[in-house]
This record gives sequence, structure tokens and C-alpha cells, in this order.
Amino acid sequence: MPVETNEMIATRRRLAAARRTERGMTLIEILVVLAIIGLIVGGVAVAAFGRLDSARINTAKNQVIQIQQQCEMYMLEKSGKCPADLQDLKAAGVISKVSKDPWGQDYQITCPGEHGSVDVVSWGPDAKSGGDDDITSWDAEGADADKKK
Repeated sequence: MPVETNEMIATRRRLAAARRTERGMTLIEILVVLAIIGLIVGGVAVAAFGRLDSARINTAKNQVIQIQQQCEMYMLEKSGKCPADLQDLKAAGVISKVSKDPWGQDYQITCPGEHGSVDVVSWGPDAKSGGDDDITSWDAEGADADKKK
């Protein structure tokens, strides 16, 4: 067996040190990075979904006011006859397309309304009559007027 010289020992140590520095990331390091990325994505998703809910509510408020105004135009054109639904408004040419509320439900039209000549209601996120989440034309108009003050 050949005898190792000091130079050979030093070279072997340098090669071993170089291999240790080049071995890459460990599984633990990769998992920590993935956990951090997951936390960031989760935080962004919570903020985005919160804004989506408020955007749907604002859209429904605007649409119930528009539908109420369109129903009143229809009633003027049809000598006080109330539209049964949005299909009647489309057939009369008052609106160009029939749309549902942001939760996929039909808007409810009542003539004569308890709060005006026409009441328009979206049942809101729970799609059920009653409750605090219902969006109505009379409440939406009041909220809209409060914003303008």
C-alpha cells in the first residue's frame, strides 16, 4: 500500500470539503420553503375572497336599483301593467339581456310594492327569503343616497 504524503492528504480534504458544499438543499429546507409559500398564498386568498363577497353585494345593490327603474319604465309604457319577471322586460325591449343575481338566483319583482311602486329583491348569499343578507331595492336606494351626502 502506498504511503500518503501530506500533499495527498491536503488534496483529499479539499475535495471532501468541496463535495460537502455542493450537495444542494436538504428535504427539510425544501419543506420549510414550501410551508412559507403556502402561508403567503393562504393570506392572499383570504384577502381576495373577502373582497369578492363585498363586490357581489355591491353588484346586487346596483342591479336591484336598475331593475326597479326599468320596471317603472315598463309600467309607464304598458299603462301600469307590472312585469312578472325580467323576461317581460326583455320582451318589451326595456333591457337587452336577462341576468341573475351574483349568486345565480332570479331577482324577485313585486308590484305594487310595499315600499314603492315596484319592489325588487335578491335573496343574497343564502338564496332564502328573509334574513340580514337580503338585498332590496328600497334599502339599496337608501344606502346609495347616504353615500352621496
